[in-house]
Amino acid sequence: MKRIVVYFTLVFLLQLIIGCSDTPVPRPRGYVRTDFPEKEYVQFDSVGFPYRFKYPSYARVKVDNSYNAEPYWVNINFDDYKAKIHISYKDANGRLDSLMEDSRALAYKHTYKAESITERFFEHSDKKVYGLLYNMKGNTASAWQFYVTDSASHFLRGALYFSVSPNRDSLAPSIDFLGKDLIVLMESVEWKNNK
Repeated sequence: MKRIVVYFTLVFLLQLIIGCSDTPVPRPRGYVRTDFPEKEYVQFDSVGFPYRFKYPSYARVKVDNSYNAEPYWVNINFDDYKAKIHISYKDANGRLDSLMEDSRALAYKHTYKAESITERFFEHSDKKVYGLLYNMKGNTASAWQFYVTDSASHFLRGALYFSVSPNRDSLAPSIDFLGKDLIVLMESVEWKNNK
């Protein structure tokens, strides 16, 4: 019996010595898994607004009441993801070129952090909706931005922002998921009082 106790004691001590001699290896940092809901869209068609669009049912549309907000500005809040799509509207009469240039400049402000910026033209000519979608790759403050216009009097701009520090690795699933919603929004815009 003493031999068995001594044997197991030696094996245990040997395991401690061998097990502790390995150099510890740091594990890669992990991120919390995000479960996303099924995609389902509802219509934003508020009385008095010059536009309508589709947005996800798991979001809330709220009129922007910030100090610098203009009429017809709204925010689409994704509370579960700490994200927001800022929507701004401008009357484009006589200043369409400057509004398009401002939108381009706001998108390209992210150049210093972006790995790349891609542009995709959008056209829905039967509804007189034309636009440009910007996708910024990298640790940028905004991963998706767009504008749509009727080329005469309406100009609508949108940008997706998260209320957290930009980290493309951890936000990638949310950026991709909400980016698809932003594209649906952009492609579903209709003008209510088209001139």
